[in-house]
Amino acid sequence: MLLLEVISGERLAKPERGKMRVHKISNVNKALDFIASKGVKLVSIGAEEIVDGNVKMTLGMIWTIILRFAIQDISVEETSAKEGLLLWCQRKTAPYKNVNIQNFHISWKDGLGFCALIHRHRPELIDYGKLRKDDPLTNLNTAFDVAEKYLDIPKMLDAEDIVGTARPDEKAIMTYVSSFYHAFSGAQKAETAANRICKVLAVNQENEQLMEDYEKLASDLLEWIRRTIPWLENRAPENTMQAMQQKLEDFRDYRRLHKPPKVQEKCQLEINFNTLQTKLRLSNRPAFMPSEGKMVSDINNAWGGLEQAEKGYEEWLLNEIRRLERLDHLAEKFRQKASIHEAWTDGKEAMLQQKDYETATLSEIKALLKKHEAFESDLAAHQDRVEQIAAIAQELNELDYYDSPSVNARCQKICDQWDNLGALTQKRREALERTEKLLETIDQLYLEYAKRAAPFNNWMEGAMEDLQDTFIVHTIEEIQGLTTAHEQFKATLPDADKERQAILGIHNEVSKIVQTYHVNMAGTNPYTTITPHEINGKWEHVRQLVPRRDQALMEEHARQQQNERLRKQFGAQANVIGPWIQTKMEEIGRISIEMHGTLEDQLNHLRQYEKSIVNYKPKIDQLEGDHQQIQEALIFDNKHTNYTMEHIRVGWEQLLTTIARTINEVENQILTRDAKGISQEQMNEFRASFNHFDRDHSGTLGPEEFKACLISLGYDIGNDAQKKTGMMDCEDFRACLISMGYNMGEAEFARIMSIVDPNRLGVVTFQAFIDFMSRETADTDTADQVMASFKILAGDKNYITVDELRRELPPDQAEYCIARMAPYNGRDAVPGALDYMSFSTALYGESDL
Repeated sequence: MLLLEVISGERLAKPERGKMRVHKISNVNKALDFIASKGVKLVSIGAEEIVDGNVKMTLGMIWTIILRFAIQDISVEETSAKEGLLLWCQRKTAPYKNVNIQNFHISWKDGLGFCALIHRHRPELIDYGKLRKDDPLTNLNTAFDVAEKYLDIPKMLDAEDIVGTARPDEKAIMTYVSSFYHAFSGAQKAETAANRICKVLAVNQENEQLMEDYEKLASDLLEWIRRTIPWLENRAPENTMQAMQQKLEDFRDYRRLHKPPKVQEKCQLEINFNTLQTKLRLSNRPAFMPSEGKMVSDINNAWGGLEQAEKGYEEWLLNEIRRLERLDHLAEKFRQKASIHEAWTDGKEAMLQQKDYETATLSEIKALLKKHEAFESDLAAHQDRVEQIAAIAQELNELDYYDSPSVNARCQKICDQWDNLGALTQKRREALERTEKLLETIDQLYLEYAKRAAPFNNWMEGAMEDLQDTFIVHTIEEIQGLTTAHEQFKATLPDADKERQAILGIHNEVSKIVQTYHVNMAGTNPYTTITPHEINGKWEHVRQLVPRRDQALMEEHARQQQNERLRKQFGAQANVIGPWIQTKMEEIGRISIEMHGTLEDQLNHLRQYEKSIVNYKPKIDQLEGDHQQIQEALIFDNKHTNYTMEHIRVGWEQLLTTIARTINEVENQILTRDAKGISQEQMNEFRASFNHFDRDHSGTLGPEEFKACLISLGYDIGNDAQKKTGMMDCEDFRACLISMGYNMGEAEFARIMSIVDPNRLGVVTFQAFIDFMSRETADTDTADQVMASFKILAGDKNYITVDELRRELPPDQAEYCIARMAPYNGRDAVPGALDYMSFSTALYGESDL
């Protein structure tokens, strides 16, 4: 009867002694009926068992009642009652040392758990710092006494029983702990509010870390670009081929080793930026605006400046190498011709200044005159060489040869000497002609010999000079031209040999006359210093030089054939790789707009596709190796392909960037779908509509295309008022179009464009499109919700204190709020009061944080 009164709240009449058992059973049945009406299921127990004193069944029924009315309604984060109560205890006691609640038996034996629960909610009731883990009786009694006196919780447990039992009764502990839960039920509302705030702050903290990471990566990349551009813009030429070759090698290292990682960093930066913006939109946060000069567009502009500086740098290096090669060739040619000329002029001035004609006989004078005429002929023959030397020096000056001063000095010396030789020659001729009138005898044969020997000697010297002349060619056609010229020269050798024999015949005839007529002659020809021995020696040298020239031309021909093989090898690979890259770019474009399977299927397809592209990298590296061989061979053009290594590099980098961006777009679509609860059918519907109006397959929509796409999805923006209408049938859609005059409200459409195109680029990407559609059709947390949560933690005050924040929130998030909340300045403010309202609006971009 006492049980029935307790449960029903009614006072029952005591039964008469004779009818005691019947009335007891009746009273108990009333209690059991009331319990059943409250949804409590009692199995295998009736009024008779209770009246007859069945202790086991009675205690079981009492525990069922306790579960129903004291524990069953306890639930934390959708857990079961027992799990929920345990989770509540763990959270409340987490900040307390020496407390580790894992169950409802031995975790409570030292009493610190009970004391921690009380101190967490009523810190003024217990001095927790003075409690000791090794004094469980004092801890338990303190908790039980305080709970009974100040919290109106009956003392259900005995401290000695708990301490003296290896495993305290779980049901008794749980029943007693549930009393604390109900006593502090008012704090549960605050905990819910704290959980909401923690989630919002965690999102903000994660986003701020992503922003810091973006800023650092952007700064590092911009700094690298800033350092690299001046190096690429430096077009200061070097003086030597070796120095320019080193510059070319440095540039190759830059393209192979230094730039590729930066290309990946730039791509990763864009991916991080897009992912961050997606997370901000999904969490209803304002878009991230990087620091001035660190927008993605700023990075792209800086990168464009880098590529602009890079453009033409390699071509300039190769042109400089070609120029230096030309300079070295010209300088060597100048030195050879200058040496030959200086050797020829050696002693000529002294010879022209002799006064031998003053004591000579008539025959000697005539001989001197004829000799002088031969010298003049020889001098005229050397005029071309002097002009060639001057022309080469002039070309070296025009090409900015580094050693031009010494070349100019040597050239000037040769020219001055040449002028002096001309003056001395003229002066000697005048002297000889004055004496000629006094002298008559001339030896015609010697004269004829001298006249024919001198040109022939010059021809041989010219032939030797040409046969030893260095040459530089870049194509097979050029070397074939030199070979043809050499063959033509060899064809003239028989006639030259005849001339040599004729000249030697003249000399032999002179010797015969001298011997025959015993002419008193000196042993040498007075008209020339060119002896038959010298002619024969030079002729033999010419004959020796011819096969050497043959060998040099053959070697150069072989080198040009090797160069042509390199050109064909590079061209064959480039003509395959170039179209392959273009095809892959087109295929990626098609994949990005197709709707085969789920987004996960598309993502897996794209990742497999990316793997196949990355596996193609060895072919690019092989082409780089062939390109390096071509450059090392100083090959400057290739008629076998229209693709340059620069085209292939740029195309490859664009391909890697495009596949990475496409994968990131699908990942962001998955993130948006999962966060906003968009079904695969909705995603396919969005993609189909987007693709329908993306008529140029650019992956973006212009403003008018975007407006038409919204209308096709039943998004009515007429009269500048946004209404989410869902999908329309044909008649409704036609009526919508007619009512709007085929035109949306301009102000509302401008608002939408500011959301989907914040940078005012004039285009809408698919990611921005689905972000907008999901944002317009999904519920998100708001500043008002966060503000309401803070109000709960603050006990319905318009401000919150530092102690309240630290008590209700985890340490890192509490400090996050304390550092950013402004002081509260209302009339009801107290010292240290903080303004949680402005902080809540700032989290959503409605005010400054």
